[in-house]
Amino acid sequence: MQHLLSYVRRCVQDYDMLAEGDYVAVGVSGGKDSLTTLLVLKALSGFYPQHFDVRAISIDMGFPGADFSPIAALCERIEVPFTVVPTQIYELVFNVRQEKNPCSLCANMRRGALNRAAIAHGCNKVALGHHRDDAVETFLLSEFYEGRIACFQPVTFLDRSGVTLIRPMLYVPEKEMRAFARRQELPVFPRLCPQEGNSRHAEVKTLIASLREKNPDLSELLFGAIQRSSLPGWREPSPRKFIKPKEHRDETSD
Repeated sequence: MQHLLSYVRRCVQDYDMLAEGDYVAVGVSGGKDSLTTLLVLKALSGFYPQHFDVRAISIDMGFPGADFSPIAALCERIEVPFTVVPTQIYELVFNVRQEKNPCSLCANMRRGALNRAAIAHGCNKVALGHHRDDAVETFLLSEFYEGRIACFQPVTFLDRSGVTLIRPMLYVPEKEMRAFARRQELPVFPRLCPQEGNSRHAEVKTLIASLREKNPDLSELLFGAIQRSSLPGWREPSPRKFIKPKEHRDETSD
């Protein structure tokens, strides 16, 4: 926890993500990333100079077999309010529209439902669990499939809703999120999405993994390139932002 907090506190401070009195909704999908984000932000709220509160919100996509009771139990244990928002996103995307490439539509609908729920509960910020590897993969996806240099922003203010999206885990390597979730025995959802492993993100993840066999620092270098690229919302890194990842002997691939 202390190691992850060092990443997150630096990220939060570098991008001014949190202010006094913020009420942050953490979007909890049930994956390792969102659950880790929830626990780390809850821990950060206990000592961060600017006081803020945390709420967990899960969007029930309607996937068969989804069970949110373990997440509810976790939230009760760490004393975080928890809300499940039922939707028909799975039915609409996969059965009604039968989308061939459903990921973009699915993500947009899920994000919209999350933002509306956050507003309904009085939250002014929404925290997403994107980590360093997510940023790198998104950066490459934009180049490979859209022919442009782009990436999501660390902080995004949504004019229509007045909600601010923050990504406090951006400095954290994915393998450290995975190791933390395993050690804490977090109630990670089984993979329920029919597209799991077949998306463009999965293709790019596989490519990066193969290239990293010859260049272990590839992800760190690419993330540094994003920070130095003058993309909207990103800032030039200073030496203190680069934290050498710990090696985890119990690390295995998903």
